[in-house]
Amino acid sequence: MKQAGFFDVGERLARLNRLGDLLEAFSLIVDFEVFRPDLEQALAYSTGSKGGRPVF
Repeated sequence: MKQAGFFDVGERLARLNRLGDLLEAFSLIVDFEVFRPDLEQALAYSTGSKGGRPVF
């Protein structure tokens, strides 16, 4: 798989818009920001300070 170019993301989004992106249609109806606090809490990642190999 090749590395994405500078304009690849924009072209992909434009293509999805032409095809009718369902997520974009849902975003007009559903306020996804309501779910942000719950998702941030459920998907909270640790800082990694407790992970890794212990020192000698």
